[in-house]
Amino acid sequence: MSLPSIKTLADLKATSWKSRSIKQELRENLIQKLRNKETFFEGIIGYNQTVLPQLMQAILARHDILLLGLRGQAKTRLLRSLVNLLDEYMPIIEGSELNDDPFEPISKYGKHTLAMKGDETPIVWVHRSKRYSEKLATPDTTVADLIGDIDPIKAATKKLSLSDEEVIHFGLIPRANRCLFVINELPDLQPRIQVSLLNVMQERDIQIRGFSIRMPIDVGIYFSANPEDYTNRGNIITPLKDRIDSQIITHYPKQLQTGIEITQQEAWVKRGTVSVEVPFFMKELIEMISFEGRKSEYIDQKSGISARMSISAMEQLISAAERRAIINGESETVTRLIDLYSIIPALTGKLELVYEGEQEGSANVAKHLIGKAIRSVFLTYFDNPQPDKKKSPVNSDYETIANWFSHGNVADFEDLMSEKAYRKQLDSIPGLKLAATKKAIPQIDSDRYVLMEFVLEGLHQYSKLGKQSDDSTISYKDMIGSMLGNFSFDEDDLV
Repeated sequence: MSLPSIKTLADLKATSWKSRSIKQELRENLIQKLRNKETFFEGIIGYNQTVLPQLMQAILARHDILLLGLRGQAKTRLLRSLVNLLDEYMPIIEGSELNDDPFEPISKYGKHTLAMKGDETPIVWVHRSKRYSEKLATPDTTVADLIGDIDPIKAATKKLSLSDEEVIHFGLIPRANRCLFVINELPDLQPRIQVSLLNVMQERDIQIRGFSIRMPIDVGIYFSANPEDYTNRGNIITPLKDRIDSQIITHYPKQLQTGIEITQQEAWVKRGTVSVEVPFFMKELIEMISFEGRKSEYIDQKSGISARMSISAMEQLISAAERRAIINGESETVTRLIDLYSIIPALTGKLELVYEGEQEGSANVAKHLIGKAIRSVFLTYFDNPQPDKKKSPVNSDYETIANWFSHGNVADFEDLMSEKAYRKQLDSIPGLKLAATKKAIPQIDSDRYVLMEFVLEGLHQYSKLGKQSDDSTISYKDMIGSMLGNFSFDEDDLV
């Protein structure tokens, strides 16, 4: 007979099921999964050598845990994944609001039911997905929310004395008995509210107002927080910090490839409308924007740049290509370099700027980061356009291209340009195809054209080509001609 089919205490006693604390349950199930080499932190990328070993060691030590890190570092996802270490089902006394253990009830209701019905005490089973509770720490959170309070309405309705345990309205933590309870953004919790957690953390019991009751609560309490020097909204009080056994520091992706994998996992890329191909170097460009931002002098580094920025940017990039394909009646398309500038709305709202950045403006800072990313990724696929200024003003690989522009030719690209017109424009520039494919090998034919556009943008970023742009068009031209084009003359000025 399977455990969930057991309905009474007598039947439960006849099985091998035994009571154990929530921390012991996590520990024993983790040990079993490690022995079986099972994967249980699904969707967590980039922490295999850093955060995950520390987290597993804390679980083995039966510790309460604080995950400390900047925004967008998967702290909440990590904590939610702990539910995979719980038993699939847990028995409780039917009707208990505190998940009373049938063998060791803690509430008045559970004890009374067990005393009255004995082995006929009815049992229900709770799936592990229901054994996780979460609270975002907000300034208006109260002790009653977390621990509980006396409910005078319940006392009046049931005609009970205020000294009766049954008039207590239990908070989130008692209701998470034998479960996992997570508090996100812990520093936002007011100090006097944090004090209410001290007994739960150390003595593992709760006290409600002046009520003469100490109820042993078996709950795994975990926290997430941003560094205190960033939040400026409050601190974790020292006695509470002292009671948190393990503090684990999270981090942003350390390798570009790791960031790309996270973005590919989280971004909405399969739309079901047109087929949008994203060349690998475009994925690198999207991720490199975040990497450049994390060291930019315009960005508040205490705030950080969330992985959500890369995810939103990728979705915007795909949407720009998708829109163009739909308008042109094309069933498939490839993201282009001009599409990169459509992601600016995905960047500006996620950049916390310092004073210098505010002076530049969020849109200009976003364009600056895009340019820096292009310069960085360009050199992984192509030669430096100007390796040695003393030998040559421009790399010989790009000399034919530069000469074509120096004769007054201009290459115009519109964001809604059809694939046919796009290819025709690129094919008209001598030497561009050879420069684009000399080192970088396109996976498909359409990638070759995006590489050709990448060469033009790279030459501009390294000041070998001029560029003028508006909301929907980019024009590449000779550097000198571009600078002269920025000057306008009035006939009256020539008198």
